[in-house]
Amino acid sequence: MNIYSYEEAFGAWDKTTRAMREAIANWFSLYYRQKETKEADPCQRVAYAIVSKLTKTVFGEYNATAPEAFGKKVIAAMDKTRKEAVQLAMIGGECYLKPYPEGEGFGFTLIPRNRILIFARNAAGMPTDVGTLEKTTLGRHYYTLLERRRLDGGELVLENRLYRSLNPDTLGSRVSLSSHPDYAALTESGRIPLNSVGLVQLKTPMANCVDGSREGVSVYAAAAGLIDNIDRNEAQLCGEFDRGQSRIMVSADLLDGERGLNSNLFVGLDEAAEQVGITIFSPALRQESYLARKQEYLRNVESVVGLKRGMLSDANMEDRTATEIASSAGDYSLTVMDFQDMWQEALGQGIGLCAQLSRIYGKTPVPEDLSFSVDWGNGVLYDEDKTWESYRQMVAEGLLKPEIALGWRFQMPADTPEEQKKIRSKFMPQAGD
Repeated sequence: MNIYSYEEAFGAWDKTTRAMREAIANWFSLYYRQKETKEADPCQRVAYAIVSKLTKTVFGEYNATAPEAFGKKVIAAMDKTRKEAVQLAMIGGECYLKPYPEGEGFGFTLIPRNRILIFARNAAGMPTDVGTLEKTTLGRHYYTLLERRRLDGGELVLENRLYRSLNPDTLGSRVSLSSHPDYAALTESGRIPLNSVGLVQLKTPMANCVDGSREGVSVYAAAAGLIDNIDRNEAQLCGEFDRGQSRIMVSADLLDGERGLNSNLFVGLDEAAEQVGITIFSPALRQESYLARKQEYLRNVESVVGLKRGMLSDANMEDRTATEIASSAGDYSLTVMDFQDMWQEALGQGIGLCAQLSRIYGKTPVPEDLSFSVDWGNGVLYDEDKTWESYRQMVAEGLLKPEIALGWRFQMPADTPEEQKKIRSKFMPQAGD
């Protein structure tokens, strides 16, 4: 029996509203679409530019580590996917990392928002019942692996189903997991003593502007309409140049034979030569008007998304003051820090989840210390070197304990006497206890 919808195959209803489904599909379309239509030309690739520029800045000076080997291995595994994971979260509002056993540790696969169905969430917005999709091809068949993860009585219930079709747009009929070599080792169902769906969630920090739900939204969700206007404006501008080319109207019979008249310049009319004559059509271009409108759209996108003035538009336009440009730089700094916090939160989730799975499966021994630290370098908001100099000056003037300054410098906690003692023993051996 052929199955035509994911919800039918899972036997569950996706709680994502219609408005959110349409928005998610549109966000991915804005990012990936490349083909020009009569009404729009996406050659500006605005959505791609936003995501690319933000991701580069977020990880510009990133470095993460942990005091124990276990944490370091998890961080190294997550770092292999971090840029793509953050990009997918920026595009779809959410992205999920699924850990899987790899050697003595774990690897991670990515699940973008358009490859997961949310059947239930808790009050904090974390999924408690999901269905994920994985598509592959083998020979002339299309395979879709459906995996459901749901909480039941404090345990994680896993269900795997494989479908095969000759059409990439349909699920087709259900087949055994052994039908595909990649899934032959999977079991159709199982239970794990884990009080979560076993996924690391990356969720964008913006409030939902689509339906007000707890769902994450794309970084350019609020600017989607502006991006559509930019693409439409680009098509109009290109059309303006096409229509602005000079045309010479002549009788159609003059284009026949071996005269070799350029059809880009000459337009033939099915009239007698003595009635048509020769008419030159050369309309004036309105380039400046279209370019000015495009610049305004781009500046509005920067304001809505929280980008620095000039990242998409021309920052030196005369109608923009230095104060406005400086203000946009501050907004951009805060935007970057929000996404840095998103990834740092994901690292904590990943280390904690892998620790639970290691204990369950009896893999590598798990240490008690699962702490980690992230150094984002000299961020776009402040200069770390200047801050360090300020701390040193305060220590020299007796206004700050050196343990506090060293703790800040080397990403070590320094709130309690025990933590300060640890700093003294490592960096101040002559200070004693």
